[in-house]
Amino acid sequence: MSSVEDASVWTVVVAAGSGTRFGARKQFLDLGGIRVIDHTVATAATHSDGVVLVLPADALDEPVVATGTALVVVAGGESRSESVRNGLAAVPVDCGVVLVHDGARPLASAAVYERVIAAVRDGAVGVVPAVPIADSVRHRETGAVDRSALLAVQTPQGFDARTLRAAHQSGADAFDDATLVEASGHAVVIVEGDTRNVKLTTPFDLEVARLVLTEEAPS
Repeated sequence: MSSVEDASVWTVVVAAGSGTRFGARKQFLDLGGIRVIDHTVATAATHSDGVVLVLPADALDEPVVATGTALVVVAGGESRSESVRNGLAAVPVDCGVVLVHDGARPLASAAVYERVIAAVRDGAVGVVPAVPIADSVRHRETGAVDRSALLAVQTPQGFDARTLRAAHQSGADAFDDATLVEASGHAVVIVEGDTRNVKLTTPFDLEVARLVLTEEAPS
């Protein structure tokens, strides 16, 4: 039986990006009447005992919508991994399950959160939600790649808290936290993601998210 079966769950929401690729700080843009980051934090809070929100150092005074759940705001670092480490430092030491979620994924569903948390509670030390890749894929140098063997990884990613903290002790950087956990010698479990869990990388992605919200709104 997993040692984290009844442990508390905290989510680190990483939203410390400068918005260089997007052209603006996307985490503070409007999405259906409220900011992107408020959508993200509200969903995280619903599935967590507490949330650590990682923001740019010059944006710590940004108002944050109350969620009824413990909320801590900290400054990010020079890289995504450093920002996660800053967030982890604010997670209570007795927390058993830590989720790490991109602030730019405001449409993560309850079902995705539940699948990730359940897998960690069942004993996995690292869990990622993922979806099949729909497009054809080519390697820059070697040509076509069999997409049936590939998956697009999403967040929230879930971890046994001690395992995640240990993986970050190296101070290494990676595209996501599952990569650091794997590099430290642990297996990562895959659960079903959601194609609507889009990451806001370009302005077009924001328009897609707005459309999804409109379609999901009660008539």
